[in-house]
Amino acid sequence: MAIEIGGQTVPTLGMGTWNMGDTPARRSQEIAALRLGLDAGLRVVDTAEMYGAGRSETLVGEAIAGRRDEVYLVTKVLPSNASLKGVQSSCRASLKRLKTDRVDLFLLHWSGSVPLDETVEGFERLRAEGLIGAWGVSNFDVSDMQALERVADGCAANQVLYSLDYRGVEFDLLGRDQDRGVVTMAYSPIGQGGDLLRHPALATIARRHETDLGPATPAQIALAWVLRRPNVLAIPKAGKPENQRANVAAQQIVLTDEDLAALDAAFPPPRRKQRLAML
Repeated sequence: MAIEIGGQTVPTLGMGTWNMGDTPARRSQEIAALRLGLDAGLRVVDTAEMYGAGRSETLVGEAIAGRRDEVYLVTKVLPSNASLKGVQSSCRASLKRLKTDRVDLFLLHWSGSVPLDETVEGFERLRAEGLIGAWGVSNFDVSDMQALERVADGCAANQVLYSLDYRGVEFDLLGRDQDRGVVTMAYSPIGQGGDLLRHPALATIARRHETDLGPATPAQIALAWVLRRPNVLAIPKAGKPENQRANVAAQQIVLTDEDLAALDAAFPPPRRKQRLAML
């Protein structure tokens, strides 16, 4: 499956890097996991200046060395750095850590106190210089998107928390962004290793499916559920090669109507507006 974002067509499965680069003992396997994803055809690599105070970006730069043209590279600027001058300096610092001359998508990590028109002006200047290909936002709810639309157009993506246990954005945000041509980037689509993957409904459904790696896992079912959604690009983190292989194989799973009904029963869709969840 593929999706167009920022003028480029990429697979709907990408790679997140939150908390990667923080532990030296894990560095080699984290780099190997990212390179395995590239070998498997995944293109989107998402990071941020906040992740490990730049350590994630440095790791990504090492992982994609010599393969930059294979990657749709995404990073984010903190709201505290989102002034006109701050956006410029943060982007250049990220480029240095990533060891590249451009990022494909530059996101405001969440809404802050800097006026949005000032941040967007900084983004547009970076785009005019060729330092970024497109810009977008992260953790923006409907009201935030409305505020953004009052000062600018051209937002390519909105990165939000979306998974079976965080479905609130289905009530209004996902459809609204799709109608306006804004891609949803789903972070933490298989949770954070907590209760979600231990839910018996996922285990039951997993037993009905196979991939090239063998019987499906609860994590693969959770990921397949997110990937089935139109206009959504999922960016799970895989810090080990074996986890990356499992994520890639999840693309083979086609959930049935019976599966989807069981998941709706176990994880009910929202019936009213909910506050935007963030991790």
